[in-house]
Amino acid sequence: MLINTNKFGSLEIDAEALIVFPDGIVGFEDQRHWVLLSESNSSSVGWLQSVRDPGLAFCVVTPNAFVRSYALRISRNQLEALPWSREDSSLVLALVSCHDGQLSMNLKAPVVVNLDRQIACQVVSSDDEPLRYPLPVQAAPLRKSA
Repeated sequence: MLINTNKFGSLEIDAEALIVFPDGIVGFEDQRHWVLLSESNSSSVGWLQSVRDPGLAFCVVTPNAFVRSYALRISRNQLEALPWSREDSSLVLALVSCHDGQLSMNLKAPVVVNLDRQIACQVVSSDDEPLRYPLPVQAAPLRKSA
């Protein structure tokens, strides 16, 4: 399947790589089909790209790569919409945003992906997790150009 994206150009995607969000993502409820693209230089960073809207892509990170003690706590009924079994593998992703020049990840409302069934939902943590948790950014070394 060929999808067009503003950020990555045209991409050939296997149909099995599609991730379905039955309820969409908060603010984008009409976007139900996504693909997870990995960043080539980091296994902790990726992009959640809408299949239908070429201009809609969210930077996502695995929270445990930045907060070792992070543990998602949600109620069972938050996953009722998804077919889930104890044997299924899951992945938790935090959406990244930029506010006042600072990158942060949303630990309060992460995305949970059932990797075996390629279905996902955004959930709200029952803990007091921050909506904006600052991401450490390593500055690239500067190079003299003139």
